[in-house]
Amino acid sequence: MPVYTYECEECGVRFDARQRFSDAPITVCPECGGHTHRVPQPVGIVFKGSGWYSTDSRGRNNLAVPPAKSDADTNSSKSGKGSAPSGTEGGTSAATPD
Repeated sequence: MPVYTYECEECGVRFDARQRFSDAPITVCPECGGHTHRVPQPVGIVFKGSGWYSTDSRGRNNLAVPPAKSDADTNSSKSGKGSAPSGTEGGTSAATPD
């Protein structure tokens, strides 16, 4: 169950109350009987382990850079003599009419 902090608008006293999410907010101050409201509090976050925050997007070593092409790959793509498509390696096509 969460702990909520309340503040009285009349006397300024602050107090904490442990309540369920489904409980209605406390509207009456226990000290003076004045009107109260919830005070927003920062949420405590603790990162443990070797999660994304310590390994991802840190430094230039983790940047996604495509690998450089080798000279053999560059020459074969320029000359047009790359590997043949998967259906034509036998030299004749199955779709050739007789």
